[in-house]
Amino acid sequence: MSSQQINLLYFGHLVEMLGRESEYLFLPLTVKDIQSLMKHLARRGEHWQTIFGNPPPSLKITINKQFAEIDTPIKSGDEIAFVAFSMA
Repeated sequence: MSSQQINLLYFGHLVEMLGRESEYLFLPLTVKDIQSLMKHLARRGEHWQTIFGNPPPSLKITINKQFAEIDTPIKSGDEIAFVAFSMA
């Protein structure tokens, strides 16, 4: 197996910024935790870099509906949600 599939969900202002609510994504096996996933996503372009390259403290992350930290491991089949609401 050379990749793993995850389901990503986006909530709050992320939906507008990224233009999507969800997606299935195949990841290289080198993406092993939330931090490496965010680095992977940040390479997609400007808005992605803004959100995932230097994530705001208000960004909340869940894996399979459980709150997660930056070093939480991920595996194939996980549902990962990113939640961010603007305080403006």
